[in-house]
Amino acid sequence: MTLRLPATAVMLAALAGCSMIPAYERPAAPVAANFPYGSSATGTAAADLQWQSFFADARLRELIAAALANNRDLRVAILNVEQTRAQYDIRTADRFPTIGAAVNASRAPKSGGGSSTTYSVGLGITAWEADFFGRIASLSEAALAQYLATEEGRKAAQMTLISTVANTWLSLVADEELMELTRQTLATREESLRLTRLRFDNGAASELDFRQAQSLFESARVAYAQQQRQRAIDINALTLLVGQPLPANPPVAKGTASIRLADLPAGVPSDVLVRRPDVRQAEQQLMAANANIGAARAAFFPRISLTAAFGTASTQLSGLFNSGSWAFTAAPGLTLPIFDAGRNSANLRAANVSRDIAVAQYEKAIQSAFREVADALAGRATLVDQLRAQEAVVEAESARYKLSKLRYDNGVSSYLDLLDAQRSLFAAQQALIQARLLQLQNQVLLYRALGGGWVS
Repeated sequence: MTLRLPATAVMLAALAGCSMIPAYERPAAPVAANFPYGSSATGTAAADLQWQSFFADARLRELIAAALANNRDLRVAILNVEQTRAQYDIRTADRFPTIGAAVNASRAPKSGGGSSTTYSVGLGITAWEADFFGRIASLSEAALAQYLATEEGRKAAQMTLISTVANTWLSLVADEELMELTRQTLATREESLRLTRLRFDNGAASELDFRQAQSLFESARVAYAQQQRQRAIDINALTLLVGQPLPANPPVAKGTASIRLADLPAGVPSDVLVRRPDVRQAEQQLMAANANIGAARAAFFPRISLTAAFGTASTQLSGLFNSGSWAFTAAPGLTLPIFDAGRNSANLRAANVSRDIAVAQYEKAIQSAFREVADALAGRATLVDQLRAQEAVVEAESARYKLSKLRYDNGVSSYLDLLDAQRSLFAAQQALIQARLLQLQNQVLLYRALGGGWVS
């Protein structure tokens, strides 16, 4: 028996490994073959471009690095990976026998009176299931797919964090630029209000002119207060993202016009979308659901388990290891489901439905990713024209303001014309900053939509 135990274990291990998992086929992507608004941009694909290379500003890179180290949402995503890895290890361990050591002492009465004591020491295997039909292997494969899905989720969380930090920082840059523009406008309008008040007090201007100048000045104060509030909100958002307090004046660039981001090739959906971590996460979850079908199918077949022990027993401690005290026991068991009130059938139906749900979720992930890329490409195609047109508006309004001031100083036009030109120029300059911000943020979103940001 001692010699036959290893041979029996090898035979059971060899027989184990049959899989009832359905053959996996990746569902066809329910999207168009090409992205709209594609361009001829060349260069490194976003999924292969490290974020340190895409974001050239050292101040922004420092903030992103701090966020990757301290952001609590990302930390939870990393811990989720560790947790699912442990769960996969547990499922893997179920495929192997658990061997334990046991030391026992028992006392029993003798038939003629008195009692006897028996001592035993040995190793044992308790109810090890020989996985003939792949039930445990299927569960282990499902756990592996869940682990890989969680890892892809961690990558997706990192991508989102990087793009959100970058866009919040860009908003802060625009906040500073808008506040500087408004401070300059306030200074100009305050001087204009002072001169108008002086002219009104001396009868050289009407009260209407004075009130219009006062309205423009107060409107600029309103805009400045709004911009201060928005800057504070953006700093608070950036502080939460970075996960640590920021300096009183966070380091930002000197205006949106000074920031440059690389243009990226769009590629084709069949190559781009399947490299996105969120899409790969959905596919791993589909593979996990597919593996669970194998486990549900295997539940219809017998379960064969083995309980065995090998050791020594004696009525004297000193005789535990003497010749003739060794013993071996083996107790194989077989459980065949006969009546379970439809439990196994219901489990199989549930597993199949879960797989169908996972297919729909995978297809939705593909479609959502396609839309994100298409939206960002549409933004790239149109925001450039919008920015150029807005620059032309600012140039035209600057010329109009200069001409209106010249005409007013020479008594050709009314003060109302001058104030209207001031108001239009200020609005055009604000819109230009906002247009630059939109273009930069769209470039960041395109980088993330194309799968960039998870490569460290």
